[in-house]
Amino acid sequence: MKMEETKREKFTRLAEARTNNALKQISLIGNLANTSNYDYDVHDVDKILKTLRSAINELEVTFKGDSKSKKFSL
Repeated sequence: MKMEETKREKFTRLAEARTNNALKQISLIGNLANTSNYDYDVHDVDKILKTLRSAINELEVTFKGDSKSKKFSL
């Protein structure tokens, strides 16, 4: 009889796989820095890095459950 996976076990399994996939994809983006194969400028790099930082910030807000971080105020 197969035992059911606990929520913790499922989280650990998926978190490890998804994090490793994300790290591999980030590494592949890094390969684009090879100027003998690709042509880009500083604005292209800034867009990529800004987008990745934004995604990480959104992820952090999601895990912290801090909805206040999404609100605008003066």
